Amino acid sequence: MTDPITDMLNQIKNAEAVGKTEVLLPLSKLKNEIANILAKEGFVGEVKKAAKGKIKGLKIVLKYEDGVPAISGFKRVSKPGQRIYQGVHDIKKIHGGYGMSIISTSKGLMTNKEARYKKMGGEVICQVW
Repeated sequence: MTDPITDMLNQIKNAEAVGKTEVLLPLSKLKNEIANILAKEGFVGEVKKAAKGKIKGLKIVLKYEDGVPAISGFKRVSKPGQRIYQGVHDIKKIHGGYGMSIISTSKGLMTNKEARYKKMGGEVICQVW
């Protein structure tokens, strides 16, 4: 696995496609922060750290609205082979304001709205809508 963030997003999307209620992923600090941002913005339900024996994991409860998944799509912008950075003036709205970008700044991960408000640019991790 060369890109754990894309793997995480694909597992969430695949679980929503078959109607699962939760996803268990390998734990990492970056995945935990991304999942917490998704939960804060209402794209997933609850996020918990879980342990199965000696293996630590991240348990994400998926969110559905009238049987339709809350996440309708995502795009991985910055990849391991090509990093994409945006300044504060280049950060745009995603899908007319209905989506969001997750941006890695010097102050940590934040959404595109928070980055514009704090006047910070950084690496665009992904877009979710």
